[in-house]
Amino acid sequence: MKKYGTQAEGAGHGGMDFFVDHAFIECIKRGTEFPLDVYDYASWYAITPLSEKSILEGGQVQNIPDFTRGKYKTRKQIFALDDEY
Repeated sequence: MKKYGTQAEGAGHGGMDFFVDHAFIECIKRGTEFPLDVYDYASWYAITPLSEKSILEGGQVQNIPDFTRGKYKTRKQIFALDDEY
């Protein structure tokens, strides 16, 4: 993501917030499909409650649920693999 590295500096979460927002805006402008889906977001949002559960359990490892029911194994990953966004 060298193409937008300078713009991403200080954007939160190590710059990752910039890349997600930028990809979203570019997809709207181009009329293309957004490279992240509901399963990506479900996994991301599961982190907070799983972290809280881990803390309550003395640091026990928590499994992130497979919201895709195994489809992640064959799903083509496209976000953050090139400088497209």
